[in-house]
Amino acid sequence: MYMRRIGEVEVSAIGLGGMPMSIEGRPDESRSLATLHAALDAGVTLIDTADAYHRDAGEVGHNESLIAKALSTHERGGDVLVATKGGHLRPGDGSWTLDGRPEYLTLACEASLRRLGVEAIGLYQFHRPDPRVPYAESVGAIRDLLDEGKIRMAGISNANPEQIRQAQEILGGRLVSVQNQFSPAFRSSEPELELCDELGVAFLPWSPFGGISKAGELGSTYAPFARVAQEHGVSAHQVCLAWMLAKSPVVVPIPGASRPESVQDSVRAAGLELSAEEIAELDAA
Repeated sequence: MYMRRIGEVEVSAIGLGGMPMSIEGRPDESRSLATLHAALDAGVTLIDTADAYHRDAGEVGHNESLIAKALSTHERGGDVLVATKGGHLRPGDGSWTLDGRPEYLTLACEASLRRLGVEAIGLYQFHRPDPRVPYAESVGAIRDLLDEGKIRMAGISNANPEQIRQAQEILGGRLVSVQNQFSPAFRSSEPELELCDELGVAFLPWSPFGGISKAGELGSTYAPFARVAQEHGVSAHQVCLAWMLAKSPVVVPIPGASRPESVQDSVRAAGLELSAEEIAELDAA
């Protein structure tokens, strides 16, 4: 497995997003565990989750608990950096709400600690800005968790360049990651990616294939990705991930999966080399 860095931690160049295994349309637990174990077998050492990755109101942290179970039952479980998040909520009706209050983030982190069964969370990220709460207060809570040793590294998600710079200042230069949506269909996070490259902060693209409902249409919607894929004898999804990796050494994609075969395909993207001409073609797609 090719490796990259988040802070001082070396992780697999391709991570795994856990959300599809816990929200609407999720598979049964046995298939999810098989998917997580397949990721570990393939050398994945970064798994992204959140307390809000659940379906029903009474199962907050479903995905965190699932990942903890998978890691505890695999010989390589101790090698994985688990990145979780706080600040989003799911009432159970399919909607997403926000709570960026410092007191809430503190309680959410402590609950995540218990579910993951660890003394300190490897990477804890503020999930999404809450317009009702000053951003500095929310990020200040993440700083306090870092200072208290409840988390080992701090990140933010769904942030713009101004918020990235503000978070870096509040955290005293200890911001290690920014997790934003980025895909062939959603490229408006290019400025954030470029800023992360400038700052040496890891950039974790979520929904790199365009989202759960559209992932299967990647090749048919974006013909250059399908053409390059055919040239290399691989999937359009592998080409997409390789294209992202070529953008900057700080990029670590976290494609979601709910089947072992999906994980195995994604991981192979780390070894796929694209030519400068191919990258330019994909950039223009």
